[in-house]
Amino acid sequence: MSYNCFSLSDKRVPLCAALLSFSALFLGAASKDVAGFGKASLWNDGWSFNLGDVKDAASPEYPDSTWRALELPHDWSIEGTYSPDLASGTGYLPGGIGWYRKHFNYTPSESGRKTYLYFEGVYNRSDVYINGHHLGNRPNGYASFMYDLTPYLQPGENVIAVRADHSRYADSRYYTGSGIYRDVYLIEAPESHISQWGVGFRTISASAKKGVAEVDIAVDNPSKGMTVECSLFDSDGKKVASASKKALAANTLKLNIPAPKLWSVDSPYLYTLRTSLLKDGEIIDSSERNVGIRTLDFNADKGFSLNGKNMKVKGVCIHHDAGALGAVVPEEVWERRLRNLKSLGVNALRMSHNPQAPVVYDLADRLGLLIMDEASDEWEFPKRKWIKGWNKGEPGFDGTYDFFEEWIDRDVADMVRRDRNHPSVFMWSIGNEVDYPNDPYSHPILDGDNSAISQPMYGGYNPEAPDAMRIGEIAKRLAKVVRSVDTSRPVTGALAGVVMSNQTAYPEAVDVVGYNYTEDRYDEDHATYPARVIYGSENRSDYEAWKAVRDKDFIFGQFIWTGIDYLGESGAWPSRGLYTGLLDFAGNPKPRGKFRESLWSDKPMAYIGTYPKPHRGHWLSIDAWDTWNYEEGDTIRVVCYTNQPQARLLLNDRTVGELKQKDDANGIIYWDIPYAPGQLTVEGIDDTGAVAADYTIATSGRPYALRITADRDSFTAAGQTAHIFIEVVDENGIPVKLADNEVKIALGDNNDLPKGQPSSKAKGQHPANEKGSDNGNNAILIGLESGDNSDMGNYRDNRQRVYRGKLTGYLRSTAPGPIRLKATSPLLLPATLP
Repeated sequence: MSYNCFSLSDKRVPLCAALLSFSALFLGAASKDVAGFGKASLWNDGWSFNLGDVKDAASPEYPDSTWRALELPHDWSIEGTYSPDLASGTGYLPGGIGWYRKHFNYTPSESGRKTYLYFEGVYNRSDVYINGHHLGNRPNGYASFMYDLTPYLQPGENVIAVRADHSRYADSRYYTGSGIYRDVYLIEAPESHISQWGVGFRTISASAKKGVAEVDIAVDNPSKGMTVECSLFDSDGKKVASASKKALAANTLKLNIPAPKLWSVDSPYLYTLRTSLLKDGEIIDSSERNVGIRTLDFNADKGFSLNGKNMKVKGVCIHHDAGALGAVVPEEVWERRLRNLKSLGVNALRMSHNPQAPVVYDLADRLGLLIMDEASDEWEFPKRKWIKGWNKGEPGFDGTYDFFEEWIDRDVADMVRRDRNHPSVFMWSIGNEVDYPNDPYSHPILDGDNSAISQPMYGGYNPEAPDAMRIGEIAKRLAKVVRSVDTSRPVTGALAGVVMSNQTAYPEAVDVVGYNYTEDRYDEDHATYPARVIYGSENRSDYEAWKAVRDKDFIFGQFIWTGIDYLGESGAWPSRGLYTGLLDFAGNPKPRGKFRESLWSDKPMAYIGTYPKPHRGHWLSIDAWDTWNYEEGDTIRVVCYTNQPQARLLLNDRTVGELKQKDDANGIIYWDIPYAPGQLTVEGIDDTGAVAADYTIATSGRPYALRITADRDSFTAAGQTAHIFIEVVDENGIPVKLADNEVKIALGDNNDLPKGQPSSKAKGQHPANEKGSDNGNNAILIGLESGDNSDMGNYRDNRQRVYRGKLTGYLRSTAPGPIRLKATSPLLLPATLP
């Protein structure tokens, strides 16, 4: 069986892919790549919003002057109040129905011009209107979509209205957000133009001397005298390859690339590909964007190779929220998070469990991170949604299943079309855990040897439940949809109930089979299905799960649950979300992140965490915080996470922990020592006996002052985001990691509140996206994140308690200029920027 440039013969899946992407270029004027054609303009300003359903809100005559003015993107759920009466699955935050409206003036241009409205994402069940005309609906809250406004535009004022229906707010197992939570664009183009997401690329061959690629270009309304052209440019702007031909509705061009520089996780080299549509030799539409060239190879015995080099995929699963910011996550926040993950040795991301914002893929391209793109968490029947705490009480059964049959083919195809040109994307997943035993499907094997099934089954075989054989049929259908768009990457799925799924056609329907939390099946299934390519699509952070990858050539990698703490899937109240991330809600590495770094990073590192010596057992924690404040005489367990073969421990420059070898049974070095105040240092020692890495923690005094830093001194334009980092320190400047003081932030000149705090007109709505009065400030505070999972307070005002002595704030600029900020706390010395 062959799939264009890769096949599934002899247990080997050679998968060659050189990838390109595109941005809109119209009449020579470049704009952000959005839909792959035309001239795109960001259309986020000038919107009004009302929370609650409103009769006649789609009508252009509807009076909306009292609605809240805001800029997009916007997530109304994160502005709500955490409540134990709401569902734990979505983080105890509300949903509802919201309306957005935008008034704009339109002046007709020459005939034959078209205008489109492009949404990166609206959660969910959206309906869009122009001047009262219903343009359409898109129920999937993670899909990007577009409407043609041209037939309904009128000279003068026009009105866009958008209704987002998230009244079934407990429709997910994790936080989704609500509203127009991603960017919106207006796109102008000629009547004949490159189709939406109409450019696709595949590598035919790639070597050190030469690369050969094919570019597919779809054109809307081609006519006589038109040609299509594509050109590839290196990072210095030099053209290295080009091709052209007469334009048809579907076109394929071949590129010969001399001595191609390959994209990899260590060296993410990016080219620029320009695709143009010409009429009588004149460019009428064009798209342009960074591209990468690389080859992929998946082998049932030897695992995965990138550009011919075998490697282990060290991946993490990520959701799309950012704690205090909800589903509206600025590019700068994503970039810091991804850089921090990569510093821990992460080289891959799983988009769990839906397509994410385009900026995340762009960053992965640039930073060198592989992406497993995923379509959905639910198919034709609903899964359990926890209401009172994760796996507690009676579940709910709202979901997205009701529009599955009508929309899933288009949703999957659109995911592939939108994201296929990112070099970072290396697998397409058609679903996550759709095969959970009895949630919802069932099979007679569940009445068999249940010791072989490691997941909860909610009972044995249930003949009244949906037949598990349906899973295989749907998998074949969706895999066919993926391959109809792209054959340069494998189709995969994340299987939760592999014992049951092995009885169906599901594993054979996909090219690469993901196993969720079933490391104990690797050896048996590799022997039983020798042609099957297997990897861990979702895994715990424990050491044994990693050793199952490290020590087996045929398992090419794993994806840890999770890379970053996220909202939803919460425990019993109080709990905002799931706290298993390598990074916390604020994007800071946690102890388990440092443990993972000791397993995955090639850069020498060492870390120490502490906790009282267990009274019983031999407990070695991967979640030990780096504190050194205890009672005199306490016996403290000091654990070291390091990628060096040995380490020693010093207290106040005196050896208190002898040189110890790293124990491969647990991956941790530890010492039990009596507590004494001072500086505790671990030294990671390499094979030559030299100190390769060290880490020091210190005893702190009482909270004395605040210390504040930022990742930038000033803003150069409106719309930028800055991180501010606040610490509580003692009188010697040592961080007080046990502190929980409340901190108040003030922005601008002599202002006690951040710009944009509530006014009487706000009617209680959160002001994060509102413009305040002129107070000498050029920024608004959009969130304060402590990382404390059990704090169910307001994270979007100007007050927040530190957690473990730290607090992260997010500022968004409204104008260029320096950052001016003051942080205060009762009984502590304040801190200011600059």
